[in-house]
Amino acid sequence: MSASLNRIILCGNLTADPELSYLPSSLAVARMRLAVNERVKNQQDEWVDRPCYVDITAFGKQGEACNQYLSKGSPVLIEGKLRYETWEAKDGTGKRSKHSVVADKVQFLSSRSEDGGSSAPASTSSSESSSSAPDAMTNTGEDDDPPPF
Repeated sequence: MSASLNRIILCGNLTADPELSYLPSSLAVARMRLAVNERVKNQQDEWVDRPCYVDITAFGKQGEACNQYLSKGSPVLIEGKLRYETWEAKDGTGKRSKHSVVADKVQFLSSRSEDGGSSAPASTSSSESSSSAPDAMTNTGEDDDPPPF
């Protein structure tokens, strides 16, 4: 049996304010676009940023928190699953497709208070975990040994 893993971690800045909507079931859905830059040398041997734009979707309370505390330019770390979407073009010219990310965890890397707004929590998670649980991205120093493989 072969194993597969669908996990993605991205760090970048929002290109616009999150757009919040609600499903008929009253579930909140926040849609955002993240710009992730890659530093590359151009033909003149100068370092330049080459952006990659990724659509992000956050659901429930996490989506509402993103809408409340994030805005255009906000730096965030997104942890989630890659999703492939297809649809028929509105003008009938064929199928369209794209990859996007469904966020399991959104870590706010700054707050609106730095921009004059209300302060933001450090992170939100799609699962209702207790506040005493350690952050998955924090190195506690307990497991500094390399993996046994």
